[in-house]
Amino acid sequence: MAVNIPGVIAMVFFYLLVLGTGIWASFKSKREQKKSAATGMDMALLGNRRISLVVGIFTMTATWVGGGFITGTSEMMCTPSLGLTWTLVMMMAYSSSFIIGGLMFAQPMRERNFVTMLDPFRTKYGNGLTTGLCLASLVTDVVWIPTTLIGLGGTMTVVLDISYSVCIWISAAIAIAYTLLGGLYSVAYTDIIQLVLIFFGLSICIPFVFMNPSTLDISQAIMNNTQHDPWIGRQGLEKIWIMIDNFLFLVLGSQGYQCFHQRTLSASSPFTAKLTCFAAAFVVILFVIPSALLGVAAASTDWNLTSYGSPSPYERGEAALILPITLQHLTPSFISIIGIGCVAAAVMSSADSALLSAASVFSSNIYKNILRPQASDREIHWVIQVAVVVVGLVGTSLSSLKNSAIMFWFLGNEVAYVIIFPQLFCVLFFNFSNGYGAIMGFLVGLVLRLLCGDPSLGLTPVLHFPGCTLEDGVYVQYAPVKTISMLSAVAAILIFSYLASVLFNKGLLPEKWDVYKVKAQHAPQPLRPIDGTRVANENEKMNENNSHTEALEPMMSTTM
Repeated sequence: MAVNIPGVIAMVFFYLLVLGTGIWASFKSKREQKKSAATGMDMALLGNRRISLVVGIFTMTATWVGGGFITGTSEMMCTPSLGLTWTLVMMMAYSSSFIIGGLMFAQPMRERNFVTMLDPFRTKYGNGLTTGLCLASLVTDVVWIPTTLIGLGGTMTVVLDISYSVCIWISAAIAIAYTLLGGLYSVAYTDIIQLVLIFFGLSICIPFVFMNPSTLDISQAIMNNTQHDPWIGRQGLEKIWIMIDNFLFLVLGSQGYQCFHQRTLSASSPFTAKLTCFAAAFVVILFVIPSALLGVAAASTDWNLTSYGSPSPYERGEAALILPITLQHLTPSFISIIGIGCVAAAVMSSADSALLSAASVFSSNIYKNILRPQASDREIHWVIQVAVVVVGLVGTSLSSLKNSAIMFWFLGNEVAYVIIFPQLFCVLFFNFSNGYGAIMGFLVGLVLRLLCGDPSLGLTPVLHFPGCTLEDGVYVQYAPVKTISMLSAVAAILIFSYLASVLFNKGLLPEKWDVYKVKAQHAPQPLRPIDGTRVANENEKMNENNSHTEALEPMMSTTM
């Protein structure tokens, strides 16, 4: 198969469109900075906290709608053990994550004018513990980049017959370039273009796939399919706890990602931050539909009648590539090219979020707060740009380990769910939490999760919960081990924080041993707003009092 020249030309057009939007947004960012006299860091990381409602909804949705989201949904629909059942679980989990974020985290964090989600830790625990949590957050962002890029590389290789590495590096270079130029403004406005491409591009592909003679009636294949197992999925009561575990894993683990909180912290007011989350909860469902329908069509196709031939992609072990294979063999070539453009857009919409998220944590929480508190705004701006490049290069380099995609996904999500979320939940909502509890929560959650094992990574369980069975020589846990580890971490943080508080405040341990100054926190105060932010507190209060009026103002008010 030769290189698909028309496809390459179309992809160049897609990339130039996204890059052009990013460049335009960077100029807009500079104009806004001059007009408001905002600092370079505020502008790059938070858009001077002036991201409007509509732009916020798009960029919030794009945070989760990435390459893995699009290709993974199609793969899930055509995998007999998952199918529609697990796809619905995933869809509701991502939607619920926005609702939980809006109800619990958006307002308290935006009201206090935090720059990143790690700021409350610095305020309460000091720099030492915060550094450890910053490193955990950086891990989640760095490993997220190869997870999204691997899906793109496989897709382009199938349809365009371009080298895997070339596809990966070109896409990463475009995302790095516009993130460097305009920071959050470029990321937010390119997200708009990317989501429009994703939704309408895949929607255009759907009629061609379903009208293909090889595609059978999906209504007959929902429960009984002679070509493939039913696409509704296998429903077994023994997996109910796994399903609940994965649902909570996605819902609450999402709260442990800086890129999510970056969107709420950049909103023009706490009310707008909450409204952005609630709206994104409904919008994200729309983006499940096109890729799910393409997965259904693939599961209902007689592949022997196509140029792909028998057996099916699932039977050949190519279920991860089901979306590009479907586009290539069930649609005309010019339509499949449009579909590939959508996948590329989805990948960049997630990759740029991870780039800026990691740069935010490093520049604000590590460099400015710990390494060089006296750093000038210009110096911080250069640090942000260097961090974007370094994170992009490291993350893209990891994508060469394409057989390790599951490892990257596991590592990032487990760190967010078992380590970061329990810490963030406790530091925000329990005033008596302290550094001692945070350390024990980290150790308990991490050790317990490792002892529970994971077959996808070859970790043999040491702890066998009820229902743990030996299947094909591998122990499988049917208990909700991820959630058990997370809840154990929360319990450890609260219990050991309380014990440390009692021991030091009652004089049972000498005060000189009190490294985290628990005794000084005997009458705990709520976390205070971060000093030095660009948002005026008086205006913030006025905005909050008139929040319902603000929602009626022009939605695109960042003067497009």
